[in-house]
Amino acid sequence: MRILIVEDEADLGAAVLERVRQAGHAVDWFTTIEEARAALATVAYDFMLLDLGLPDGNGRDLLRKVRARGLDIAVLITTAEDQISDRIAGLSDGADDYIVKPYDLDELVARITAVARRFAPRRHAVPVRVGDVAIDRQNRVVRRHGAPLELTAREWAIMELLSRRPGMIHSRSQIETALYAFGDDVESNTIEVFISRLRKKVGNAVIRTVRGRGYCLAVGMPA
Repeated sequence: MRILIVEDEADLGAAVLERVRQAGHAVDWFTTIEEARAALATVAYDFMLLDLGLPDGNGRDLLRKVRARGLDIAVLITTAEDQISDRIAGLSDGADDYIVKPYDLDELVARITAVARRFAPRRHAVPVRVGDVAIDRQNRVVRRHGAPLELTAREWAIMELLSRRPGMIHSRSQIETALYAFGDDVESNTIEVFISRLRKKVGNAVIRTVRGRGYCLAVGMPA
């Protein structure tokens, strides 16, 4: 997933950034509401970890704007232990869950996974099938002939992205945006390397190359 962290505590933000990246997600970290707004206007994030007490206002203001715009993003708010009213208000404003500071980083990653699974639209409960390959977005697993495949975090991210709209072409830059945070160094052939590795696991015919445009799932293949 592409995750946006909005947290102004430097040590905490850096620790969360590192741990969530270790879990295989592309992560951007900002410390103010205005920076977060600019990022949301640029990137289609899957998830936002939102602190409520920020230097330029309450994170709930950003949350309300996100929900008013109808952005398709899961939101987990963070708050201090004694701010029960903020937790309730945040959920009322459209947050999907909250976690209380101080929190364990492994628990945070588990909570992100759980919230993302609950947030996934109902249509994702049914695996996307391409030939003998089934992409189960709800359980984050790809199966071939019924057996689960061992994918790296970024290989899964590509399969998950392509399965959102089977048959829709995704450009290399769109795939890079889903996999990498701002400022990450991405070599020119990185996506091609990932696609090549994936084809060895799922079969050459599952992912189609559209010359000059990008990649898509080869929907319509015989079962």
